[in-house]
Amino acid sequence: MTNFYTHPSSCIDEGAEIGKNTKIWHFCHIMPKVKIGEGCNIGQNVFVANDVEIGNNVKIQNNVSVYTGVILEDDVFLGPSMVFTNVINPRSHVNRRGEYMITHVKRGVTIGANATVICGTTLGAYSFVGAGAVVTKDVPAYALVYGNPAQIHAWICRCGVKLPFTGESANEQVTCAECGIQYQKKEDVIQPIGEEK
Repeated sequence: MTNFYTHPSSCIDEGAEIGKNTKIWHFCHIMPKVKIGEGCNIGQNVFVANDVEIGNNVKIQNNVSVYTGVILEDDVFLGPSMVFTNVINPRSHVNRRGEYMITHVKRGVTIGANATVICGTTLGAYSFVGAGAVVTKDVPAYALVYGNPAQIHAWICRCGVKLPFTGESANEQVTCAECGIQYQKKEDVIQPIGEEK
């Protein structure tokens, strides 16, 4: 008996490691060398390729493919039909399986519906990628990015509320109006006050 739930229509290949209380819904395919943490929710029609590592409490919405080279830390949210790539210059007639690039999605990141994340990028902790964005370069922690290509438009709290930085000073401190966490900005690096970088 397993300690996770899989819908009967899904295929979980032998060798996949799946944590307790994780739920895998309709028409998913989890390859053999996958590690999925505890308390995850994997929506309909999700594909997870070999060697992918998924942390705890990750939410993957419908129609997402998580390809080899993608690392998802704890508390990541992937919106419906968002896209990862894993080769920068794919060609049908050229085998580039040895050229997969690492895409690192750090703790607490949200990626909105229909966004595209180009391989080789790092999305900093608790950053927020808006729906339909195309991420072509690294995203700093706590940044709110959207557009094509994605650009920083604001800074965002762990709870998902925009932070009231004014940009008037290189060193600024603000408090989230929703949850009360205090943040500091030093030369475009955002972090909660009292925490190590």
